[in-house]
Amino acid sequence: MKNIKFIIFITLLLSFTAVFSQEKKKKFENLEFSGYITNMQSFLFDSINNNWVNDNLLHNRLNFKWYVNEHFSTGIEIRNRIFTGETVEYTPGYAQMLENGKGLIDLSYNFLDKKSVIGNTEIDRFHLTYEIEKFKATAGRQRINWGRTFVWNPNDIFNNYSFFDFDYEEKPGTDAIRLEYFPTYTSSAELVASADSSKQISVAGLYKFNFKNYDIQLLSGIIKETDYFAGFGWEGAIKNVSFRGEASYIQAKEKFADTSGIFVATLSADYMFKNELMIQFEFLYNEQKSGQGINNFTDYYTQPASVKNLSFTEYNFFLNVMYPITPLLNITLSGMYYPKIKGYFISPSIAYSLSSKLDFSLIAQTFSGGFPNQFSGEISRQIFNMIFIRMKYNF
Repeated sequence: MKNIKFIIFITLLLSFTAVFSQEKKKKFENLEFSGYITNMQSFLFDSINNNWVNDNLLHNRLNFKWYVNEHFSTGIEIRNRIFTGETVEYTPGYAQMLENGKGLIDLSYNFLDKKSVIGNTEIDRFHLTYEIEKFKATAGRQRINWGRTFVWNPNDIFNNYSFFDFDYEEKPGTDAIRLEYFPTYTSSAELVASADSSKQISVAGLYKFNFKNYDIQLLSGIIKETDYFAGFGWEGAIKNVSFRGEASYIQAKEKFADTSGIFVATLSADYMFKNELMIQFEFLYNEQKSGQGINNFTDYYTQPASVKNLSFTEYNFFLNVMYPITPLLNITLSGMYYPKIKGYFISPSIAYSLSSKLDFSLIAQTFSGGFPNQFSGEISRQIFNMIFIRMKYNF
């Protein structure tokens, strides 16, 4: 199955490339092509005096979109990655984890699998769209972004993502059928049905409208055939401060009559000063139930969070400060605070534009928090330090 799938993938890629090579011809002027190549060196250590884990990621992305006519368009987006280093060499099952796709159709393939190097190709967007007047329908792998806030998204039930995965700018997609209707300029209605690799189906509807200069959304449905949910979100401003938020309540189908549901909510605000200094603040409340939650930082860092487990603590705070020193040089300082575990996350970064297509980034991430031992219950402090050096070329 993998070999057949890979042959299909190569055929599609060559077909799109062949079409793109003819883009100067009039009949292909509705084709769009873009992408990038990044090279990122990373270092992981708990103390500067201890052993460092060294890794490298070469990441190439190809984006194709074809506007077939005034009603139909299609797109395919592919990420090709080559992993090398100590994480690849010493992590059991790492190659299998990369190759196992989470969609209904597995479109991830390891074209290289050796002791210290893994090459993986994944199609994370592959969809067909039909539009006519106020109606739009999209089928296939796509990004369904219902989130309104920056870090934690209780409304993003289809493809929540990890804030820490900054190298995956496009964020994950889901295999779904999406119907959208736009009755007015400021309102819309959506109905989405999706399925994952375990063939569990999620179905949800969303309605957006504007009320007193606030964009409001209401949504409800069922997640993976196991949980009912209902939620709402908003986005607007209080004077010059942008103000937005989301909330969802999730209740297991089999326990519909009791009070075991999970309430998750975020509040977010940001403000830009005249000198272009921007400050963002966000608060997350993630109700915790017995036996529910994330028990260590590694799982929290590496896995896309589910809407029920956006964090391992009940109360969470986030602050982000961004400032353009020059038009080409930007600095950012992000931080999180987790009161329950007396923990924190800090991430300073520098981004410099070397040219119109070439960017350099230096990102550091530090986490510290106390977690109970699963056997003794004794609290031990986990400390992670990560440094990333990245070059990115856009085309």
